[in-house]
Amino acid sequence: MNTNDQGMMSLEEAREFFSGDRFATENGMEIVERDADHAVTAMTLARRHLNANGGIMGGAIFTLADFAFAALINDRNRKAVAQQVSINFLSAPKGSRLVATSHYRRNGRSSCVVVVDVADDTGRDVAQFVGLGFKLQG
Repeated sequence: MNTNDQGMMSLEEAREFFSGDRFATENGMEIVERDADHAVTAMTLARRHLNANGGIMGGAIFTLADFAFAALINDRNRKAVAQQVSINFLSAPKGSRLVATSHYRRNGRSSCVVVVDVADDTGRDVAQFVGLGFKLQG
């Protein structure tokens, strides 16, 4: 879906804009899909994502979900930031790749509520993130 007349960044524009998100990109996160209603980010799991117990660090899962949230709520004409977020970890990933899919629960004039579901490549539900976004003026 190309909604350029409404200021929505294309997938390519979003990838270029978010290439400046050094923490996400240097940890192997990428934007896979994006349109006016949803965004998908993903990362292939590596040793750098492990915690001391040998599992995937909760912060890595959180960052992937936050990246999907940001990829959805920012557009060409109006930037947005997280005002409040929460995450529920549902189960440990078993696969080799994580995918975070964000969609609007509500998209208002100055704020939005976004739900992000994180799953691994085996289909296992890993986490659910809910974010309140604040749309900056200008």
